[in-house]
Amino acid sequence: MSTAKPTAHLSSLGIDPARVRAIAITLTAWGSESGSPGEASFADKLVAMLRDMPYFRAHPEDVRLVDSHGDPLTRNVVALVRGRGPRTLVLAGHFDTVSTDNYHALQPLACDSPALAQALIDTLSAQVTRTEQEERALSDLIRGDFLPGRGLLDMKSGLAVAIACLERFSTDPDREGNLLFVTTPDEERESRGMRSLRTALPGLVQDFGIEIAAALNLDVTSDQGDGAEGRAVFAGTIGKLLPFALVVGCSSHAAYPFEGVSAQAMGAGILAQLEGNADLADHDVADTSPPPICLEAKDLRDGYEVTTPERFWLAFNWLYHAMTADALFARFRAEVERGASQAIVRFAEQAKRHAALAGRHPGVAPGAVRILTIAEVAALAAEVEGAGFEASLRAEQIEAARSDNPLVASRRLATFLVDRARLSGPVVVIGFAGLHYPASRLDLKQREDRVLHGAIERARLALAGDSATAVQWKPYFQGISDMSFLGLAADQSTVVSDNTPVSRLVDMPPATALCFPVVNLGPWGREFHQKFERVYAPYAFGVLPDLVLAIARDILSEPEV
Repeated sequence: MSTAKPTAHLSSLGIDPARVRAIAITLTAWGSESGSPGEASFADKLVAMLRDMPYFRAHPEDVRLVDSHGDPLTRNVVALVRGRGPRTLVLAGHFDTVSTDNYHALQPLACDSPALAQALIDTLSAQVTRTEQEERALSDLIRGDFLPGRGLLDMKSGLAVAIACLERFSTDPDREGNLLFVTTPDEERESRGMRSLRTALPGLVQDFGIEIAAALNLDVTSDQGDGAEGRAVFAGTIGKLLPFALVVGCSSHAAYPFEGVSAQAMGAGILAQLEGNADLADHDVADTSPPPICLEAKDLRDGYEVTTPERFWLAFNWLYHAMTADALFARFRAEVERGASQAIVRFAEQAKRHAALAGRHPGVAPGAVRILTIAEVAALAAEVEGAGFEASLRAEQIEAARSDNPLVASRRLATFLVDRARLSGPVVVIGFAGLHYPASRLDLKQREDRVLHGAIERARLALAGDSATAVQWKPYFQGISDMSFLGLAADQSTVVSDNTPVSRLVDMPPATALCFPVVNLGPWGREFHQKFERVYAPYAFGVLPDLVLAIARDILSEPEV
């Protein structure tokens, strides 16, 4: 462990809570819903704010824009405050938000925190009856410690903390090392902002002449209590995969159901096998992840017929932290096969029972279900279709890319490949229907990981004597985030890329991607993404900025390990 001197008392660092609050409210007023013109224009507004700081007025070249994606084009913002030496800490966050639609009549005020606070108080106070959630929100808002607004919690308060730290750090004439602030669009959808920045970062680092030691992601947590759970530093982030199963049965007339194989019954068997199955939750000595949960289950027929649907589609959200993607996919395959096979057996038993009741011959028993990966189906389709396959697949990829919904796009591509392969049931095709968010965690066998861990420990100890501000360690940030793409080495496995039919959803990290430790340390509040989204101001603006700056100064002083 580090032998560096203890961190200075946080109250000596001098970041004004009123200043942090003002920055946060200003950033929130710049509406930036994912995919909107506001998201596209946010970067220019932020650059103007940063370049108004005395440091950046003198060094405008240290604020950069990095192209991301979209039409209109969205961009990442990068701002560097230099000190002595190349050693650098990254402060990271995203500036896009979810939609304001759930504010309904108050939607015009969704990004105006002071006006929204009063409007919510007035609206809730006027209600004859209130739910427990509404009572809690009203109490929080009347007390004044919580501030509402779309994106104020998730996560413009975190960005305000980073900007305030830049300001304060830049005024220290004896500062060691450098602070690099990066903020990105699109975290709420496909993390295209952070992934584009990851590609650009090696060149930026070389151009700036710096060396990244570690990063703090400033994303938010939720706490319905007194903040003890929300005041946390997360040593890693949870991983996410979105496996799908496209079930192909054999359709039949409803009057003769046992002449076919029910795709719905197979799908139901798969759903029963996986849905909320605690035995499938990833776990180790550090933590237990949530079990897989179904995000979509539907048959794929549009019109009405007195014929059973031939195909059924399921997609599952599967969070993990210790498993590999290969292990998760193997487990998914085994559970899909078990659920579908058991359903076929039950269906065949019912056919025999019905035949006995009706005094008829039970007919031919259905065959065993086959499980094929989408990569195997694509190979079959190429073999069946021949020379024209690649061109037709490219055209289908272009059409699928028009949808922002990964499930819709994946379903389209999977169906296309099944059609071209001319598959008949019973068969289940499995693959991935979304972007892979890898898991990450501090590795205390690595020097820089130990340095980051030690700096956080010393800063935590400075707060440990006050139960209202004490910060705890937690193993994994439970919400997917840009941490999955910041500072991670490229995964050598190809199981996800080979089995994700939509090319847009395949993450391709460059071989030059930088590797450094990242933890999450951000504000806390309640009900983010909901209409009562609100940040706990005393911690976000009065404690967290000094905590982050103390950690930064410790890390940048290069303690011995």
